[in-house]
Order: sequence, then structure tokens, then C-alpha cells
Amino acid sequence: MAMIFGGGIRISGGIQITPGTGGGGGGCSPSPTPLVVNYLVVAGGGGGGTAVGGGGGAGGMLTGIFTATFGSTYTISIGNGGAGSTNYEVAGTSGNPSSITGTNITTITAIGGGGGGSEPRSNSGIQNGSSGGSGGGGSSTTTGINGTGGTATAGQGNAGAAGLTDNATYRVGGGGGGAGSAGSTGTTSPNGRGGSGGSGSSNSITGSSITYAGGGGGSPHGSGSAGLGGSGGGGNSGTSSSTAGVPGTTNLGGGGGGAGSENSNAPGGTGGSGIVVISYANSTQLATGGNSVYSTSTGISPGTNWVHKFTAGGFFTATYVVVPPTYSVAANGG
Repeated sequence: MAMIFGGGIRISGGIQITPGTGGGGGGCSPSPTPLVVNYLVVAGGGGGGTAVGGGGGAGGMLTGIFTATFGSTYTISIGNGGAGSTNYEVAGTSGNPSSITGTNITTITAIGGGGGGSEPRSNSGIQNGSSGGSGGGGSSTTTGINGTGGTATAGQGNAGAAGLTDNATYRVGGGGGGAGSAGSTGTTSPNGRGGSGGSGSSNSITGSSITYAGGGGGSPHGSGSAGLGGSGGGGNSGTSSSTAGVPGTTNLGGGGGGAGSENSNAPGGTGGSGIVVISYANSTQLATGGNSVYSTSTGISPGTNWVHKFTAGGFFTATYVVVPPTYSVAANGG
């Protein structure tokens, strides 16, 4: 017959099982070590301008680490891209921010990309690109006024390019800034090209190298060529045939392309929505939340990485597994 004694179990036949110190320390829940996580936060891209419109700026991009407290929940917000402009002298709408907020961390916020500028119909003024995570590109007029590109948020992106005019007939919109580089100014001529969007920045937090936050292309005038969107989801511009700008890519935070020609109100491209990704190195899943959760051996930390990808708002909760206590088995003398 089994008898309890001395904190253990004695089984007749001389065997005593005694709680050890491993795992739960004799059945008590362990005090969990804080969970160090990597993060990627990308905001929504800005919308493109219309009528020789500037490209939208990419959503701001942030990477880093924070320490998650076990048992705590962190709120994840994903920014939508801004709408493209359909009105002269009105810039595309800036994108919306993406963020992580929660216990014992300073809120992590990526700023939405700035909208691209639109040509002033009266030629009496100018529409600049808006500032943001990355700045939107400016528009221009035939009277020699070049709209400036929007400025970027430090550490999150780059500036948009100014519009350009030859002071007579031809003009182009500037490219929106991207996370990797500033937007570029186009060229003016019958066969000119709108400004290219700035390049995005690559990151491997998901287990694959993906480029995020490219700027939108600026639009040409006349028979020029479309401005190209930057790598990382930036949309190409429309052309002189009054075509709409191409939207930025969903969940990459790319800026929308500017719309072509001043003789219509074709819309600038909508900016791409943002994304948040959180990962940590462990053989066991230690958190919940995300639209997609999986493990990979090719993440940014050595060994197995668990990836929580948020393409829409939600919650990240750090949990932990209580390890059962270990036991030692020893023979007793009778």
C-alpha cells in the first residue's frame, strides 16, 4: 500500500518518489522569463495626386525588439492606405498609422505615408506633396512653379521628390518617398517620364525576405511614360491618356501612383494598407494572436522562430506553458 511521507510518495517495496526542482519546482508554477520579441510595423501608404499627380509616400516602417510581459495583451492596429485625389489642388489623402500598444512598452507607431500633390487648375498656386512616414511627391505647373515633395518622419522613411516643369508645355509629378530611398524627380520632354517612387526596405521577420514600403510613381504630362512605383508595393502612375494611378500593394504599405493628364479627374492610386509582424525564437509557441501564426527556421533569430502576422487589427497575448515538476526515484531500505 502507498503512503505519503516527507513530501513524497512511498510505495511498499522500498521505493520513494520525491519531487525535484526541475520544471515547476515541486508542482508550483514557475516564474516565467520575460519574452523578448522582434517586431516589424508598417503604416498605410499615401494616396496619389491627380492631374500630373505626385506619387503617394510609403507608410512609415519600424523594426526593433521589445520585452513582452507574460499574461499581458498588446493591442495591434493596422493602418489603411490613403485615398487617391480626384480634385485639382487637393493632395491625395495620407495613410493611417499602424501601432503596437501595451504593458511596459512605449507605444510603437509607424506614421502613414504622405499624399501626392495635384496640379493647381488655375496655375495660380501649387500643390505640394504631404509629409508622412515617407513624403508624397509634388506636382507642377507650366508657369515654372514646382511643388515640393513632402518630408519624412525620422527613422521611418524618406522624402518625396519635387514636381518638375520646363516652364512652357511639359511637366511631371515627383515620386513618393520609400523606406529605402527618396522619391526621384522625372524628366520633362514629349517623351519624358514621371518621377519614380523611392525603393522600399527588405526584412526577413516572416522567414522570407520581403520588401515593404515603396513609394508611388509620379505622373507624366503629354506623351510621356508612367513613373514607376518603388520596390515594396509602390504603385505606378497613370499616363497622359488620363488614366488612374495604380494602387499601392495591400499589407506592404506602398504609396499609390499619381493620376495622368490635367484634362480629367482620374483618381490617384490608393495607398496600400500596412502590416504588423511579431516573432520570437523558441521551440514552443509562447503567444497567441495574429491572422497567421506559424514556425520557421529561417527567421531573423537563430533556431526556430514563431511568427505572428497581423494583416488586420487584433491582440497579441504572451502566454507560457507550465512545465510539470520532475521527480527523483530512490530505493529505501525496507
